[in-house]
Amino acid sequence: MGTQSLSASGLMSIWEQGYYRMPVEKGLLLLSSFCPEKTQAELAGLSIGRRDALLLSLQEQLFGPRMEGLATCPLCSQRLEMSFSALEIRVNPENVPERELSVGIDEYEVHFRLPNSLDLMAISDLDDLDVATQALTGRCLMGVSHQGVEISSDLLPEVVLNAAQEMMTQADPQADVQIALCCPACEHKWQEAFDILSFLWEEIDAWVYRTLNDVHVLASAYGWSESEILAMSAWKRQAYLDLVSQ
Repeated sequence: MGTQSLSASGLMSIWEQGYYRMPVEKGLLLLSSFCPEKTQAELAGLSIGRRDALLLSLQEQLFGPRMEGLATCPLCSQRLEMSFSALEIRVNPENVPERELSVGIDEYEVHFRLPNSLDLMAISDLDDLDVATQALTGRCLMGVSHQGVEISSDLLPEVVLNAAQEMMTQADPQADVQIALCCPACEHKWQEAFDILSFLWEEIDAWVYRTLNDVHVLASAYGWSESEILAMSAWKRQAYLDLVSQ
């Protein structure tokens, strides 16, 4: 899939458009500019893992491969820093199946597809995690049968439904990235979920406010417009900022 570099003004525009939108919509806005050869419908139909692999590439392009953040120990509430590279959390997206998947247990057979952005938007109002998980799974079911006879998904035993959910996770591992952490205070070890979409948007948000401050300083000093300042390379803007601060 071809990708395109985002300019400073382009990134600022995406931030403005996505400011009041739900997270999934923000991700699609970013991908629309990063992958201009794909339609909105094609991007929305990507599995969450494929979407996140592209967002991870965009993170690398905009801010580099190294990522840092904070986590809280679930045992003693100690705050700790975590640092990792894109390479450490990247799963080869070519391994994600595009076709329909199936699982069979105890004469039950379930056919399903992987969740996508449209599915996440559909369950965004559900606060209960278990309810949301069930609703998400239900949207992805494409056919359910018992002893060769089509049945309602409501009649599926929990063990069969859990097996389908587990296969979804295994088939699209980039959608469920877990960071292994160890608390330096109490030595508790756990897995911390990492969401590239929220992380990337926070990085963009911080970049925007830093850049707006730079624009304010340079516009005040030289009378340049925002578009003129954003059109400069980052190092050139910084050179002018250094001159202003002298």
